[in-house]
Amino acid sequence: MKLYYFESPNPRKPCAVARYLELPMDFVRIDLARGEHQSPEFLAVNPNGKVPAMQDGEVKLWESHAIMAYLARMAGSDLWPEDDFKKIDVTKWLTWDMAHFSRHAGALIFQNVIKPDLFGEQPDSAAVEESTGFFHKFAKVLDDYLAGRDNLVGDSITIADFGVAASLPMAEQAMLPVAGYGNILRWHDRLNELEAWRSPFPEMPLANVQPVDMAKAS
Repeated sequence: MKLYYFESPNPRKPCAVARYLELPMDFVRIDLARGEHQSPEFLAVNPNGKVPAMQDGEVKLWESHAIMAYLARMAGSDLWPEDDFKKIDVTKWLTWDMAHFSRHAGALIFQNVIKPDLFGEQPDSAAVEESTGFFHKFAKVLDDYLAGRDNLVGDSITIADFGVAASLPMAEQAMLPVAGYGNILRWHDRLNELEAWRSPFPEMPLANVQPVDMAKAS
């Protein structure tokens, strides 16, 4: 199997799952700055020209959530539950995340990290203000739900946890306002106990990776 990635939130999800499940995987880094995502070879795997993408023999998959589900299913792992109602619950959280939580976290990552670091541009203050407001709205939903819970679905970790948490390792760098959400911080601290979550990308030496102190994010 080949898993195509770049060090960003969406590829983090299937990379972490692959490492958590200790799957035999050929990790292929796609250098976005050099335009490798638009090469004919990569477009043959994912015509959208985006990472992550995966190839397993004749099977070609894109979209991080589909890849996570495929990997968990292939491994026979309860990261993708057998119970149909739990599968629906996992799907609910992943859909909610893409529509709300990670959508606005991603906007803040773009404004506060990608624009200044890659394009040398200043963040758009109006866009930051708008996304910050929406982030607070949906962070409260997540924080309230996590009160008294260690996982999003059932009594064990699922791909819903990997999916919804994907932006949080960048919280301090992207200035995601998570400091006031104690249940989210506690939940992500538990994920940070997993080596596969702390260091999902193969070019990041495990011994040198430290968990992000999200409490410093304002």
